[in-house]
Amino acid sequence: MIRPTHEVEYEQMLLSRHTFMNQMGGRRKDSVLERSAYILLSRIRVQGPMSIGELSDAFGLDASTLNRQTAAAMRAGLVERIPDPAGGMARKFRITEQGARLLDEEREGIVRSLDLVMADWSAEDIAAFAGYLKRFNSGIERIGGRPWPRP
Repeated sequence: MIRPTHEVEYEQMLLSRHTFMNQMGGRRKDSVLERSAYILLSRIRVQGPMSIGELSDAFGLDASTLNRQTAAAMRAGLVERIPDPAGGMARKFRITEQGARLLDEEREGIVRSLDLVMADWSAEDIAAFAGYLKRFNSGIERIGGRPWPRP
């Protein structure tokens, strides 16, 4: 007998391969941000300014990867380095006005794409699906020990 988790695995695999939100190397056709910048900015917006060490802990990535990502985000004017507002030694990255504006534009584009995909869904079905996704992601975060803050 096939367990329902086999169906979840298969559908999750398909979801990860669909390209309506991941065209052109992780970008939608009208995307304004690369995927890594979108995720980085999303985390900083929810959590507030973060150091490389905090980002490394949050993402489970090594500092060199995050140094490259934050350097690219700084060159693009998406984040800026600031002294730790709490007085710590490590400098932190804060989202800029431009970064916030582009994050909002990117998120709105993704929401428009999702609206197309779910055009024939009821509001209740969309809310239920969002709840299941949140529960699914929270389970992954619990096992991985890296909870993602939610607005």
